[in-house]
Amino acid sequence: MAESFKYHQYQVVGRHIPTESDPSPSLFRMKVWAVDEVCARSKFWYFIKRIKRVKKANGQIIAVNEIFEKNPTEINNYGVWIRVLSRTGYYNMFKEYRDVTMNGAIDQLYQDLAARHRLRSSSIQIIKTKVLADDECKRPNILQFHADNLAFPLPHKVCRPSEKKYRSTFKASRPNMALF
Repeated sequence: MAESFKYHQYQVVGRHIPTESDPSPSLFRMKVWAVDEVCARSKFWYFIKRIKRVKKANGQIIAVNEIFEKNPTEINNYGVWIRVLSRTGYYNMFKEYRDVTMNGAIDQLYQDLAARHRLRSSSIQIIKTKVLADDECKRPNILQFHADNLAFPLPHKVCRPSEKKYRSTFKASRPNMALF
């Protein structure tokens, strides 16, 4: 089953336009989270003009590549450092998520911040992301999944007939559903 995520990670490489004084300007590489390639380019210019003296009018983008997971079937702990604009100002936050891909964790982040803090996606800036080891995690909702004896019991197990011929609409005795 192919799962589609709203946000994808892009690597954008850009530089200042070459001039006679600087014929080979230095390249700037940035990883950005965006809905598509066009939005990734826009976010690149938004951040690069605040970090370096390069804006869209006097710069050029060399490459835009989407970054994919190496092992998209392995569960990981993801740490995300963000800067958000709330009603009272800018705040830095650190969030932890468990998912099989970084894209899934970022989707969880946007949904979580929309639900808990009523933040719009335009007011969220992702500073850094990292795959966390089990001992680096701090949040209790992530730590609860690190136990060695972790089990997911079925509290309402339905006993089904082994074959169609044993199925019946009515039973003489009430089934016992609590199988602890």
